[in-house]
Amino acid sequence: MPRISLVNETDRPDLAPLIADIKAQRGGRFLNLYRTLAHSPGVAAGWLHLFTEIRKKAKLDDASRELAIMRVAVLNGAPYEYAAHVPFALKAGVTQAQLDALTSWSVSDLYPPKMRAVLAYTDAMTREIRVPDGVFAAARAHFDEQEMVELTATIGGYNLVSRFLEAMQVPHEEGPMTSHD
Repeated sequence: MPRISLVNETDRPDLAPLIADIKAQRGGRFLNLYRTLAHSPGVAAGWLHLFTEIRKKAKLDDASRELAIMRVAVLNGAPYEYAAHVPFALKAGVTQAQLDALTSWSVSDLYPPKMRAVLAYTDAMTREIRVPDGVFAAARAHFDEQEMVELTATIGGYNLVSRFLEAMQVPHEEGPMTSHD
C-alpha cells in the first residue's frame, strides 16, 4: 500500500498539462510512480525530463542501459523497477537467463566482457559509491566519454528511482507495461 495517496488525474485539473506530457512520453499511461510524483509538480516535470533523456535520447546502447537498471533493481530490492524493466531488457537483447542470473552475475559465464564491465560499474556505484580505478577503466574500454556520462547517470538515476519507489511503497501497475517508468 502506498504511503501517500496516488494523484488521480481527474481530481487535479490544475495538473492537466503536466499529466498530458507524462502520458505522451509514457505510452499513454499515468503510472503510479508519476501519480506519486505529481504531488510535487516541479519534481515530477524534472523527473520526466531527466528520465526521458536517459531512456530515449541517450547514445548509450539499450542493452547496457537496461542491464544497469535491472542490476540496480536487484541490488536495491526494488520489485516495481525490476518488473517494469523486464520487457525492455528483453527487447534490448538481454536474455531471460542473464536476468535470472543477475544476483550472482560475477560467477556466471553468461555475460560477455562489456556486460561484465557494466555490472561491475553498477555494483561499485550502488554499493560503494566510489568507483575503483580498475572498475572504471574496464567500463571505459567499452564506452566513449558521452556513453560513460550516460551510463553513470543511468545508474545514479535508477538508484534514485528504486529508492523513491521503495521509500514511498509505490505499487506496480497491473498488466504489461507499454512504456518505461
